[in-house]
Amino acid sequence: MKNQKAFYWILGSVFSIGAAAVIFFTIQEDAAATVNGDKISRDELHERLVDQYGQELLDSLITEKVIAQEAEKENVKVAQEEIDEEKTLYAESYGGEDALKQTLESSGVTMAGFEKDIEKYLATKKLLEPRIDITEDEMKAYFDENKDSFAQAEQVSASHILVEDEATAKEVIEKLNDGGDFAELAAEYSTDESNKDAGGDLGFFGKGEMVAEFEEVLFALEPGKISEPVKTEYGYHVIKVAEKQEAKEAVYENVKEEIKNTLFETEMQSEYTAWLEEKFEEYEIKNYLEG
Repeated sequence: MKNQKAFYWILGSVFSIGAAAVIFFTIQEDAAATVNGDKISRDELHERLVDQYGQELLDSLITEKVIAQEAEKENVKVAQEEIDEEKTLYAESYGGEDALKQTLESSGVTMAGFEKDIEKYLATKKLLEPRIDITEDEMKAYFDENKDSFAQAEQVSASHILVEDEATAKEVIEKLNDGGDFAELAAEYSTDESNKDAGGDLGFFGKGEMVAEFEEVLFALEPGKISEPVKTEYGYHVIKVAEKQEAKEAVYENVKEEIKNTLFETEMQSEYTAWLEEKFEEYEIKNYLEG
Protein backbone atom coordinates (compact mmCIF):
# COMPACT_ATOMS: atom_id res chain seq x y z
CA MET A 1 0.00 0.00 0.00
CA LYS A 2 1.14 3.45 -0.85
CA ASN A 3 2.75 5.34 2.04
CA GLN A 4 0.42 8.33 2.45
CA LYS A 5 1.90 9.98 5.55
CA ALA A 6 4.48 12.18 3.87
CA PHE A 7 2.02 13.25 1.20
CA TYR A 8 -0.65 14.51 3.59
CA TRP A 9 1.86 15.95 6.05
CA ILE A 10 3.54 18.04 3.37
CA LEU A 11 0.30 19.29 1.85
CA GLY A 12 -1.01 20.31 5.26
CA SER A 13 -4.72 20.29 5.96
CA VAL A 14 -5.96 20.22 2.41
CA PHE A 15 -8.90 18.00 3.36
CA SER A 16 -9.85 19.78 6.58
CA ILE A 17 -9.81 23.26 5.05
CA GLY A 18 -10.86 22.29 1.55
CA ALA A 19 -14.57 22.76 2.17
CA ALA A 20 -13.97 26.12 3.86
CA ALA A 21 -11.93 27.31 0.89
CA VAL A 22 -14.75 26.35 -1.46
CA ILE A 23 -17.16 28.47 0.57
CA PHE A 24 -14.91 31.52 0.21
CA PHE A 25 -15.15 31.49 -3.55
CA THR A 26 -18.59 30.10 -4.39
CA ILE A 27 -20.91 32.58 -2.70
CA GLN A 28 -22.19 34.93 -5.39
CA GLU A 29 -24.84 37.05 -3.66
CA ASP A 30 -24.37 39.74 -1.02
CA ALA A 31 -26.28 37.54 1.41
CA ALA A 32 -24.69 34.23 2.30
CA ALA A 33 -28.05 33.11 3.69
CA THR A 34 -31.31 34.42 5.13
CA VAL A 35 -33.41 33.18 8.06
CA ASN A 36 -37.03 34.40 7.83
CA GLY A 37 -35.68 37.28 5.79
CA ASP A 38 -32.94 38.11 8.31
CA LYS A 39 -29.74 38.27 6.29
CA ILE A 40 -26.40 36.65 7.10
CA SER A 41 -24.04 38.74 5.01
CA ARG A 42 -21.03 37.64 3.05
CA ASP A 43 -18.91 39.90 5.26
CA GLU A 44 -20.13 38.08 8.39
CA LEU A 45 -19.34 34.72 6.87
CA HIS A 46 -15.99 35.92 5.57
CA GLU A 47 -15.03 37.26 9.00
CA ARG A 48 -16.02 34.00 10.73
CA LEU A 49 -14.15 31.89 8.17
CA VAL A 50 -11.04 34.04 8.42
CA ASP A 51 -11.14 33.81 12.22
CA GLN A 52 -11.50 30.02 12.18
CA TYR A 53 -9.57 28.96 9.09
CA GLY A 54 -7.82 32.01 7.70
CA GLN A 55 -4.39 31.59 9.26
CA GLU A 56 -4.25 27.87 8.52
CA LEU A 57 -5.30 28.40 4.92
CA LEU A 58 -2.96 31.36 4.45
CA ASP A 59 -0.01 29.37 5.85
CA SER A 60 -0.81 26.64 3.35
CA LEU A 61 -0.92 29.16 0.47
CA ILE A 62 2.36 30.77 1.58
CA THR A 63 3.99 27.34 1.65
CA GLU A 64 2.66 26.60 -1.83
CA LYS A 65 4.24 29.83 -3.11
CA VAL A 66 7.58 28.94 -1.54
CA ILE A 67 7.52 25.47 -3.12
CA ALA A 68 6.49 26.86 -6.53
CA GLN A 69 9.25 29.49 -6.49
CA GLU A 70 11.86 26.97 -5.37
CA ALA A 71 10.76 24.53 -8.09
CA GLU A 72 11.08 27.25 -10.71
CA LYS A 73 14.48 28.33 -9.38
CA GLU A 74 15.77 24.74 -9.37
CA ASN A 75 14.11 23.97 -12.73
CA VAL A 76 12.07 21.15 -11.17
CA LYS A 77 9.39 19.80 -13.52
CA VAL A 78 6.60 17.30 -12.85
CA ALA A 79 5.19 15.49 -15.89
CA GLN A 80 1.53 14.55 -16.19
CA GLU A 81 2.45 10.87 -16.43
CA GLU A 82 4.16 11.15 -13.02
CA ILE A 83 0.99 12.66 -11.57
CA ASP A 84 -1.14 9.91 -13.14
CA GLU A 85 1.14 7.19 -11.77
CA GLU A 86 1.00 8.63 -8.26
CA LYS A 87 -2.77 9.06 -8.45
CA THR A 88 -3.14 5.41 -9.48
CA LEU A 89 -1.15 4.30 -6.43
CA TYR A 90 -3.40 6.32 -4.13
CA ALA A 91 -6.54 5.03 -5.82
CA GLU A 92 -5.34 1.45 -5.25
CA SER A 93 -4.72 2.17 -1.56
CA TYR A 94 -8.30 3.44 -1.22
CA GLY A 95 -9.80 0.45 -3.01
CA GLY A 96 -10.19 1.97 -6.47
CA GLU A 97 -10.70 5.30 -8.20
CA ASP A 98 -14.40 5.48 -7.28
CA ALA A 99 -13.57 5.11 -3.58
CA LEU A 100 -10.92 7.81 -3.88
CA LYS A 101 -13.38 10.16 -5.60
CA GLN A 102 -15.92 9.62 -2.83
CA THR A 103 -13.30 10.42 -0.18
CA LEU A 104 -12.29 13.59 -2.00
CA GLU A 105 -15.89 14.72 -2.55
CA SER A 106 -16.75 14.20 1.12
CA SER A 107 -13.81 16.47 1.97
CA GLY A 108 -14.79 19.18 -0.50
CA VAL A 109 -11.83 18.46 -2.80
CA THR A 110 -12.14 17.94 -6.56
CA MET A 111 -10.09 15.41 -8.51
CA ALA A 112 -8.45 18.31 -10.38
CA GLY A 113 -7.51 19.87 -7.04
CA PHE A 114 -6.14 16.54 -5.83
CA GLU A 115 -3.97 16.26 -8.94
CA LYS A 116 -2.58 19.73 -8.23
CA ASP A 117 -1.76 18.59 -4.70
CA ILE A 118 0.03 15.55 -6.09
CA GLU A 119 2.00 17.83 -8.39
CA LYS A 120 3.06 19.95 -5.39
CA TYR A 121 4.00 16.83 -3.44
CA LEU A 122 6.13 15.44 -6.28
CA ALA A 123 7.82 18.81 -6.79
CA THR A 124 8.62 18.96 -3.07
CA LYS A 125 9.94 15.41 -3.19
CA LYS A 126 12.29 16.32 -6.04
CA LEU A 127 13.47 19.41 -4.18
CA LEU A 128 14.28 17.35 -1.08
CA GLU A 129 15.93 14.38 -2.83
CA PRO A 130 19.45 15.94 -2.83
CA ARG A 131 19.23 16.35 0.96
CA ILE A 132 18.36 12.72 1.71
CA ASP A 133 20.77 9.80 1.44
CA ILE A 134 19.45 6.30 2.16
CA THR A 135 22.40 3.95 2.65
CA GLU A 136 22.64 0.26 1.87
CA ASP A 137 23.26 -0.44 5.57
CA GLU A 138 20.03 1.35 6.53
CA MET A 139 18.06 -0.63 3.97
CA LYS A 140 19.50 -3.96 5.08
CA ALA A 141 18.86 -3.14 8.73
CA TYR A 142 15.25 -2.30 7.93
CA PHE A 143 14.90 -5.54 5.97
CA ASP A 144 16.29 -7.61 8.86
CA GLU A 145 13.93 -5.92 11.34
CA ASN A 146 10.87 -6.39 9.12
CA LYS A 147 11.76 -9.60 7.28
CA ASP A 148 8.55 -11.41 8.20
CA SER A 149 6.41 -8.68 6.67
CA PHE A 150 8.17 -9.11 3.31
CA ALA A 151 7.80 -12.91 3.24
CA GLN A 152 4.93 -14.35 1.22
CA ALA A 153 2.72 -16.87 2.99
CA GLU A 154 0.99 -19.63 1.03
CA GLN A 155 -1.96 -18.09 -0.79
CA VAL A 156 -4.94 -19.41 -2.71
CA SER A 157 -7.17 -17.74 -5.29
CA ALA A 158 -10.66 -19.19 -5.20
CA SER A 159 -14.34 -18.66 -5.98
CA HIS A 160 -17.37 -19.97 -4.13
CA ILE A 161 -21.11 -20.34 -4.42
CA LEU A 162 -22.89 -19.96 -1.11
CA VAL A 163 -26.35 -21.50 -0.69
CA GLU A 164 -28.67 -22.14 2.24
CA ASP A 165 -28.88 -25.96 2.26
CA GLU A 166 -26.96 -29.05 1.23
CA ALA A 167 -29.53 -30.12 -1.36
CA THR A 168 -29.09 -26.87 -3.28
CA ALA A 169 -25.31 -27.20 -3.03
CA LYS A 170 -25.48 -30.69 -4.55
CA GLU A 171 -27.75 -29.37 -7.30
CA VAL A 172 -25.14 -26.72 -8.15
CA ILE A 173 -22.34 -29.33 -8.16
CA GLU A 174 -24.37 -31.57 -10.48
CA LYS A 175 -24.81 -28.69 -12.94
CA LEU A 176 -21.08 -27.91 -12.77
CA ASN A 177 -20.24 -31.56 -13.47
CA ASP A 178 -22.56 -31.39 -16.51
CA GLY A 179 -20.52 -28.51 -17.90
CA GLY A 180 -22.24 -25.57 -16.22
CA ASP A 181 -20.35 -22.28 -15.96
CA PHE A 182 -19.24 -21.52 -12.40
CA ALA A 183 -19.63 -17.73 -12.75
CA GLU A 184 -23.13 -18.03 -14.22
CA LEU A 185 -24.22 -20.44 -11.50
CA ALA A 186 -22.77 -18.12 -8.83
CA ALA A 187 -24.86 -15.24 -10.21
CA GLU A 188 -27.95 -17.48 -10.22
CA TYR A 189 -27.59 -19.35 -6.94
CA SER A 190 -25.17 -17.65 -4.55
CA THR A 191 -26.51 -15.78 -1.53
CA ASP A 192 -23.17 -13.97 -1.06
CA GLU A 193 -24.14 -10.55 -2.43
CA SER A 194 -20.58 -9.24 -2.11
CA ASN A 195 -19.22 -11.38 -4.95
CA LYS A 196 -22.02 -13.34 -6.69
CA ASP A 197 -22.03 -10.94 -9.65
CA ALA A 198 -18.25 -11.37 -9.96
CA GLY A 199 -18.59 -15.12 -10.39
CA GLY A 200 -18.11 -15.75 -6.68
CA ASP A 201 -14.50 -14.57 -6.92
CA LEU A 202 -12.84 -14.25 -3.50
CA GLY A 203 -9.41 -13.21 -4.78
CA PHE A 204 -6.17 -14.30 -3.12
CA PHE A 205 -5.95 -14.89 0.62
CA GLY A 206 -3.80 -16.78 3.10
CA LYS A 207 -4.49 -19.06 6.03
CA GLY A 208 -6.33 -17.56 8.96
CA GLU A 209 -8.49 -15.26 6.84
CA MET A 210 -11.47 -17.61 6.39
CA VAL A 211 -13.45 -19.80 8.78
CA ALA A 212 -11.72 -23.09 9.66
CA GLU A 213 -14.12 -25.47 7.86
CA PHE A 214 -13.80 -23.48 4.65
CA GLU A 215 -9.99 -23.26 4.82
CA GLU A 216 -9.51 -26.94 5.58
CA VAL A 217 -11.14 -27.92 2.29
CA LEU A 218 -9.80 -24.95 0.34
CA PHE A 219 -6.08 -25.54 0.94
CA ALA A 220 -6.43 -29.27 0.26
CA LEU A 221 -8.21 -28.71 -3.07
CA GLU A 222 -6.24 -28.80 -6.33
CA PRO A 223 -6.53 -25.91 -8.81
CA GLY A 224 -9.46 -26.36 -11.18
CA LYS A 225 -11.24 -28.84 -8.89
CA ILE A 226 -14.72 -28.38 -7.37
CA SER A 227 -15.36 -29.24 -3.71
CA GLU A 228 -18.17 -31.22 -2.18
CA PRO A 229 -20.62 -29.08 -0.14
CA VAL A 230 -18.77 -27.40 2.74
CA LYS A 231 -20.89 -26.44 5.74
CA THR A 232 -20.00 -23.32 7.75
CA GLU A 233 -21.95 -20.90 9.94
CA TYR A 234 -22.89 -19.02 6.76
CA GLY A 235 -24.47 -21.95 4.90
CA TYR A 236 -23.16 -24.43 2.35
CA HIS A 237 -20.28 -23.53 0.03
CA VAL A 238 -19.27 -24.95 -3.32
CA ILE A 239 -15.61 -24.01 -3.75
CA LYS A 240 -13.40 -23.84 -6.83
CA VAL A 241 -9.68 -23.13 -6.56
CA ALA A 242 -8.21 -21.10 -9.41
CA GLU A 243 -4.55 -20.83 -8.40
CA LYS A 244 -2.14 -21.55 -5.57
CA GLN A 245 0.99 -19.61 -4.66
CA GLU A 246 3.56 -21.37 -2.50
CA ALA A 247 5.04 -19.68 0.55
CA LYS A 248 8.24 -17.77 -0.18
CA GLU A 249 10.91 -16.39 2.08
CA ALA A 250 11.71 -12.72 1.81
CA VAL A 251 14.60 -11.87 -0.52
CA TYR A 252 16.34 -8.53 0.08
CA GLU A 253 17.01 -7.76 -3.59
CA ASN A 254 13.32 -8.25 -4.45
CA VAL A 255 12.14 -5.63 -1.94
CA LYS A 256 15.12 -3.29 -1.96
CA GLU A 257 13.35 -0.53 -3.91
CA GLU A 258 10.25 -0.77 -1.72
CA ILE A 259 12.40 -0.40 1.40
CA LYS A 260 14.27 2.54 -0.09
CA ASN A 261 11.01 4.33 -0.86
CA THR A 262 9.66 3.66 2.62
CA LEU A 263 12.80 4.98 4.32
CA PHE A 264 12.93 7.95 1.96
CA GLU A 265 9.36 9.03 2.70
CA THR A 266 9.94 8.66 6.44
CA GLU A 267 13.10 10.77 6.24
CA MET A 268 11.32 13.22 3.96
CA GLN A 269 8.84 14.18 6.67
CA SER A 270 11.52 15.39 9.07
CA GLU A 271 13.70 16.87 6.33
CA TYR A 272 10.76 18.84 4.97
CA THR A 273 10.39 20.72 8.26
CA ALA A 274 14.04 21.74 8.30
CA TRP A 275 14.01 22.69 4.62
CA LEU A 276 10.86 24.80 4.97
CA GLU A 277 12.26 26.64 7.99
CA GLU A 278 15.37 27.48 5.97
CA LYS A 279 13.28 28.79 3.08
CA PHE A 280 11.07 30.87 5.35
CA GLU A 281 14.23 32.51 6.66
CA GLU A 282 15.48 33.18 3.11
CA TYR A 283 12.21 34.52 1.70
CA GLU A 284 10.66 37.91 2.42
CA ILE A 285 7.25 36.88 3.73
CA LYS A 286 4.70 39.40 5.00
CA ASN A 287 1.70 37.84 6.73
CA TYR A 288 -0.92 40.56 7.24
CA LEU A 289 -3.32 38.28 9.13
CA GLU A 290 -0.81 38.13 11.99
CA GLY A 291 -1.37 41.83 12.60
